Amino acid sequence: MATDRVSIGQMADAIMDGLEEYANLATDDLKASVRKAGKTVKDEIAATAPKDTGKYAKSWAVKTQRETSNSLDLVVHSKNRYQLAHLLEFGHAKRGGGRVAARPHIAPAEEKAIDTLEREIEKALKG
Repeated sequence: MATDRVSIGQMADAIMDGLEEYANLATDDLKASVRKAGKTVKDEIAATAPKDTGKYAKSWAVKTQRETSNSLDLVVHSKNRYQLAHLLEFGHAKRGGGRVAARPHIAPAEEKAIDTLEREIEKALKG
C-alpha cells in the first residue's frame, strides 16, 4: 500500500512560495495604482488651475521620489511656479490693501486622487 506523503516542511515551503508570488504581484499592482493616482492629481490640477497665460497649469509634473522593491513615493509638483501654488490655493493680501480670493484647485484634486487610489487598490487586490 503506497501513500503519498508531504512533509510539513515541504507544505510550508509551498505556501511561502505562493505567498511570495502573491506579494510580488500585489506590489506591482499597487505601484501601478499609485502611478495612476499621481497622474490623476496632475491632470486634475492642470485642468482646474487658474489660467491667465496657461503656464502655471502646464507646469505641473509627477516625479518619483523613491522606489524600492515594495514601495513607491511620488510627488506632484509645479516645476517652475511653486511659489504661485500656495498664493492661488489660499489667497493672499494685495500690495495696496485688500485680498485676492482663494482659488482652491490642489486640495480637490488630492481628494479625487485618494478616492481613485482606494478604488484602484481594491480592484487590483480583488482581481
